[in-house]
Amino acid sequence: MNTDKLSVRLTTVAKYVIEGARMADIGSDHAYLPCYLAKNLKISFAIAGEVAQGPFQSAEKNVLAEGLVDTITVRMGDGLEVIEPGEVDCITIAGMGGALISSILDNGKEKLDSVQRLILQPNISAISIRTWLLANNWELIAEEIIEEDSKIYEILVAERGDPLKPYQIKRDEGLLLGPFLLKQKNEIFKKKWTAEMKNWQRISKALEGASETVETIEKRKELTDKIKLVEGVLK
Repeated sequence: MNTDKLSVRLTTVAKYVIEGARMADIGSDHAYLPCYLAKNLKISFAIAGEVAQGPFQSAEKNVLAEGLVDTITVRMGDGLEVIEPGEVDCITIAGMGGALISSILDNGKEKLDSVQRLILQPNISAISIRTWLLANNWELIAEEIIEEDSKIYEILVAERGDPLKPYQIKRDEGLLLGPFLLKQKNEIFKKKWTAEMKNWQRISKALEGASETVETIEKRKELTDKIKLVEGVLK
């Protein structure tokens, strides 16, 4: 992967970036995504944000090497700290856990007033993001599920709007599995949730031998409910 050819995962993220956007890529790593978008004239300005020294220096080096210092600014900071209010209208956050992405958005809420679109790619726990979007008046407008190098990823796209719109029917299923992904129910979706269900069944079986505490009883019930939900969807 480089600034000319992104991974399938980041290519999928890139296609949802608004034409002519002023974007911020949080946790930008090598700044491959903003460099790629700038070279293909899709964005007018970008901030590549990094919290760690190594990736920050790598991003700076790539932006300089590509001659993109007038379009992309590399900043070091935690989450949305790298953005000034009103500075961007599109934010991408890819390659982190869903809970961490939600925390980044929550801690930087005051920076989101000018933002039109969020493009989020959690490695795990997409439900954390869907729950945050629902609670904070962001409408999920698109989802994709892809597989690359034997790993499965979900990409979530949200804009200001009606947060309840995607969840008109069966909200619990939609939050866990994705309302748009549920409609498509493609082979990657089935593969992911079959594997998740088997993992829950294994954990539930292991808990059968554990001492009966409030925590174990609640955990088994939670797992049983999720297994039933996914079984019903995959039938």
